[in-house]
Amino acid sequence: MNTHQLLILLVIGYIVYSIDKKQNFFPVPIVLVVLGIGLSFIPFFSSVTISKELIFMVFLPALLFTSAYRFPIKNLRKNKWVIGSLGTGGLLLTVAVLGITIFLIGNVFISLSLTASLLVASILAPTDPVSVVSILKNSSSDERIADIVEGESLMNDGTSIVLFTVFLEMYLHHTSFAIGSFVTEFLFVALGGVALGAIFGWLMSKLVHFTHHREYQVMLSIIVAYGSFYIGEGIGVSGVLSTVTAGLMLSYEFGKNIKEAHFRSALNGFWDIVEPSVLAILFLMIGVQSAGYLQFSEWGLALLIFIASVLARYVVLLATLKGIPKWRRSFSVKDATLIAWTGIKGTMSVALLMGLEAENNGSSMLISLTFAAIMLSLVIQSVGVYPLTKKLSK
Repeated sequence: MNTHQLLILLVIGYIVYSIDKKQNFFPVPIVLVVLGIGLSFIPFFSSVTISKELIFMVFLPALLFTSAYRFPIKNLRKNKWVIGSLGTGGLLLTVAVLGITIFLIGNVFISLSLTASLLVASILAPTDPVSVVSILKNSSSDERIADIVEGESLMNDGTSIVLFTVFLEMYLHHTSFAIGSFVTEFLFVALGGVALGAIFGWLMSKLVHFTHHREYQVMLSIIVAYGSFYIGEGIGVSGVLSTVTAGLMLSYEFGKNIKEAHFRSALNGFWDIVEPSVLAILFLMIGVQSAGYLQFSEWGLALLIFIASVLARYVVLLATLKGIPKWRRSFSVKDATLIAWTGIKGTMSVALLMGLEAENNGSSMLISLTFAAIMLSLVIQSVGVYPLTKKLSK
């Protein structure tokens, strides 16, 4: 991608965001993706491609750090057990239920192994609350749902990557699943990422006092966002969880002292510009990239996989929230329905899918099916959030 293409993508993003002045129920990601698909038919954009490395090494650290840093610690404390349960054990169960369902449904249409089905499920498991959170907060009086959706997405990104890595290894090398090695690897990767991120976040909260220049404080936050990610990936732990934890730790440290509010103000001024710019470019590129994969014959199966992903999430959510007495009283069936529906697939799912493509051993049909399911989730669920919220709040 050259500088001229990048500038045009930013201009398009600016126009779309400018239309969405009230940020009420306008599904920005959908518009950007659809425009990206349209751009794919213009020869000038034929060289625009998106890869796993580009998403992971350039886009994700900034998006993850921004989301985590801006997520209020008080909301995390208030809903920590629900968020933690849904982002770890809940996601594991969702992948298992969805993987088995995809295996049973898929083999009616094409030949699909259980490992491949679980791999697809791990790609579709992470959620992306971009634009959904603002829609939820504007359409519902219960901000707790939006907080849970946003907090869960921070947690389940790291969990889904570990699952994806394990299932991809099994898929490529035809190895069997070993629960012992899986648990060991999962704990090392997850806990190692959290520990590294906590160190980075704490260090920045102290180092930021060494200068009064806002420019250098922002520079330090960039180092923390990308440094925690790169070092985490380099030593074999979760870079995603490292960056998320660094952002949460920094938010926690800044929140302890009212005198440090000016640090948050300086960082917000920078990252509030970076986030929409990165998202605009990313979703437009996803649209351009998806066009080539969406021309295939099994759209019926892709639709069934999408429906299965929503239902699997709903069943696990309902079982989790209604299975524990304390949560049973706090969450209604309507709440579970709304949380399930807002589990939209997005950036992380595309990143994992590009990881499968990069191996060059992934079935083109498998990639097309998963890409189509992601696109259906983006379009159908994003459009449905506002009317569903209004209907359930009656």
